[in-house]
Amino acid sequence: MKVIKLDAIDSTNEFLKGLANKQEVDNYTIVTAKNQTKGKGQMGSVWNTESGKNLIMSILVKDFLSDINRLFDLNIAVAVAVHSVLNEMGIPGLSIKWPNDIMSYNKKIGGILIENSIKSDATFSSIVGFGLNVNQTNFEMLPKASSLAVVTNRNFEVDSLAVKIGEAIFKITSDMKSNSVFYWNQYDGVLFKKGIPMAFEAPLKGRFMGIITGVSVIGKVQIMLEDDTVEEFDIKEVQMLY
Repeated sequence: MKVIKLDAIDSTNEFLKGLANKQEVDNYTIVTAKNQTKGKGQMGSVWNTESGKNLIMSILVKDFLSDINRLFDLNIAVAVAVHSVLNEMGIPGLSIKWPNDIMSYNKKIGGILIENSIKSDATFSSIVGFGLNVNQTNFEMLPKASSLAVVTNRNFEVDSLAVKIGEAIFKITSDMKSNSVFYWNQYDGVLFKKGIPMAFEAPLKGRFMGIITGVSVIGKVQIMLEDDTVEEFDIKEVQMLY
């Protein structure tokens, strides 16, 4: 797969999106950067990183999605791909925090942002952005963040990580259509805090106790409430208090 390496950019997602709009770009092209000035997270949140110490990458995935109701399948594929690579590397305490944060124990080490677009011929194209805290060790202003270096006490080669993750995304997205249940089960099996009573907060409900039971086919988290009913929440409709 083709890898484009940049020193600094506002956003690898925006760079790859702009490139794909101007010319034909090979499927699974990867863009990496040592530093980005306008990194984005879910729903427009900001992700800051120390230059050269972390993995900042975006990958173009074309012709994977065919049904607008199955958009979350790509989230599943990417999150499981990243989890599998880090698991093979021996990173401890791994889990996936809904919808697609990568956790080590109770700390976030990585995040995924997927931007989908549909073309005039009804085909989908997706830009998968991924940030992974690799060799950064100072998280003074981010008490819920950590890195591979912190949890393992060793440093890692960032460029090779990008290729490993890209290859895993290619493998799983290629296999997903015929084995989607398998990958959904993998995701479900490593879901952060699943089955554990914990506190949540929602704008319309305030604070409440609940238990994560799973994720719906369209990507909503399913939480069992104290009256044993199950309610579904979309991104930013609920916050875990852990």
